[in-house]
Amino acid sequence: MYLHVALLYEGAAYAMLGRGLLPTRFGPAWIWLLLGAVVAGGIFIGLLRWQNTWFARGVWAIHALRLPALIKGAFFAGADARMPSDFYIMAIVVVMINLWMLARAGWDL
Repeated sequence: MYLHVALLYEGAAYAMLGRGLLPTRFGPAWIWLLLGAVVAGGIFIGLLRWQNTWFARGVWAIHALRLPALIKGAFFAGADARMPSDFYIMAIVVVMINLWMLARAGWDL
């Protein structure tokens, strides 16, 4: 499941890059796309090879940190928002499904 979420995030970031929606204050976007792919690939390989409950729990905790920004974009964005709220609502659904799967990997015995 994590691989699917990573692919979705990379695809969304690439589409946002094409529309000029990614910020440039932290450097070129292609560097962040590449770094995101490396991190996602590393986490996927770690989950697959180690099958360690503490690693899955750590990924769950870090992944859950995405929710406040997604909730803000979905329900509390101003009229000048650059992305529609539907984008964020769908991201919340995807993140929650991924958190569910990570919780099963980290806490189901």
